[in-house]
Amino acid sequence: MLALTVPLTTGCNKVFDDAPMNQISEESMWSNSMLLDEYVNTWYRNMNNGFNQFVFTMSGYGSLSRYFLPWFGDQITVGRADWLNSGYGDILKANETTITAWAQNTWSNYYTQIQYINSFFANEHRVQNAEQRTRIEGEAYFFRAYYYYMLWQRFGGSLLIDHVINPLENPEKTPRASYPEMVNFIVNDAQKAAQLLPESYTSSNVGRVTKGAALMLIAKTYFWAASEMFQNREKAYMGFTDDQSQAMLQKAKTAYETLFALNAYSLVPIFATTQDGIRDEYRKIFLTKNSQESIFEVQHSDDGDYSNKFGHRLDRFAAAPSFTGTYCVYTPTQNHVDEYGMRGGNVYDSNNPYVNRDYRFYANILYNGSTYRGHEMEISTVDGVVGADLKPYGTSTSAGYTLTGYYMAKFLDESQSIDNNDTYASKQNYIIWRLAEAMLDYAEVCYRLGDAVTALGQVNQIRQRVHMDALGSITLDQILNERRVEMAFEETTYWDLFRLGTAMEKCNGSTNPLKKMTVTVRNGNTTYAVSNLDRRARNNWVFLEKEYYFPIPWSEVKYQGIEQNPGWSEV
Repeated sequence: MLALTVPLTTGCNKVFDDAPMNQISEESMWSNSMLLDEYVNTWYRNMNNGFNQFVFTMSGYGSLSRYFLPWFGDQITVGRADWLNSGYGDILKANETTITAWAQNTWSNYYTQIQYINSFFANEHRVQNAEQRTRIEGEAYFFRAYYYYMLWQRFGGSLLIDHVINPLENPEKTPRASYPEMVNFIVNDAQKAAQLLPESYTSSNVGRVTKGAALMLIAKTYFWAASEMFQNREKAYMGFTDDQSQAMLQKAKTAYETLFALNAYSLVPIFATTQDGIRDEYRKIFLTKNSQESIFEVQHSDDGDYSNKFGHRLDRFAAAPSFTGTYCVYTPTQNHVDEYGMRGGNVYDSNNPYVNRDYRFYANILYNGSTYRGHEMEISTVDGVVGADLKPYGTSTSAGYTLTGYYMAKFLDESQSIDNNDTYASKQNYIIWRLAEAMLDYAEVCYRLGDAVTALGQVNQIRQRVHMDALGSITLDQILNERRVEMAFEETTYWDLFRLGTAMEKCNGSTNPLKKMTVTVRNGNTTYAVSNLDRRARNNWVFLEKEYYFPIPWSEVKYQGIEQNPGWSEV
């Protein structure tokens, strides 16, 4: 399982840009500080592809680990038919073969990295540089915990392996872990990481995991474990066999407070007071790499080199036809637009749906009449003439365009060139965790523990950062809606569907059809009509109960002699 093949690093982000080289000897690995750092970089690169996502027109095995998870929720959809006919589309329709392939790819990738990490622990005594050894030990504990955290979210109780396994020499077998065992293992490793890792790094190492990231992982572990979904379960690998929700909430509360006590993070302030100014400053938060609010990010190449380094094509893929866009894979739904409330005591007016909305709406969403890159968005039909942003670019017959009436603006860089050069692309970092998420987690924890006052204070800090009116009281639904707005299109909105047990409701076209806005202008009169999307845009999507836990690879089930997650058959 362990081929010591090390990716070399080049370019501006020297810690993270990688390219393959030939195999090297194990002895050279542990004695060469530069090669050892390259070895560690694989732990970073394989945890998440960031914005470097792909969907091929075929259900390619290699593409199945590169999905942008919010695609599977109800906040955004895609506008290209060939993407909906790909492996991505198969997953939306609960195709068992494609989901099984995705699950196998994910399982294999994560356990390969765990094996690499365990190999470091077995050989760390051979590392000569004591300072480097200490730092990498902290990284190793963090990433082993993080990979198990991701396995746990996706598969439930997994195989807890803390040493190098060579099945040719010792064909040992590993049982599935229970939920208490998963929690204890992840937390113990993360605590060790927190003891070893610094609170911050100098500029040459910015982006490496820190003490704060380790503390956030501890808090997120307890937060996930506290969910009602995982209490009183029959199978210990699917949840607690009793109710541990209150105990886990208490531990989560303490963990978040420990994180906050570092005083290492703060919300990025917004000083503007106009709608456009607040919009622009809020957008900038997501264009600033490793900001004061950031706890952990995927580090994309500073020069945006997509072909040779680790840039990505977010701006190209999200671009409207007026900006030569042809992919159109990040289009917000009316379902999500409806989550943005009003400001200043105003009441929603269906004849003027984009007036006096939450300031974050204007930052996150491009709608008919909004301005982006100096262009007024034309997402309407005026006296029978279809707007420039409501039809394919140029003469293309396969290019995508919005089917929802909206385009995404959050994460996008207005200054990014969008042309036919696929070599150089976008460079925004992909945020894993930031302080706003920790605060919203903490608000929910406090509310569920009966402390609505503290929960209200956390939510109001986030609202007032964007100059939204403070709430006078708080409910759980308001906390969850604030999460959906503040964390729009971030991975947490996807995982919330799992921990809250709402995926069956939210991810089925029969119970939550995706909706669009149609804007029509006739003789100077504008009408706005909300309706369901057609089946090309996912109203035939299906989420089955068994998808809460992905299938463990059948070869693993047979070799280890363990139980498969319920509902899956061998395909």
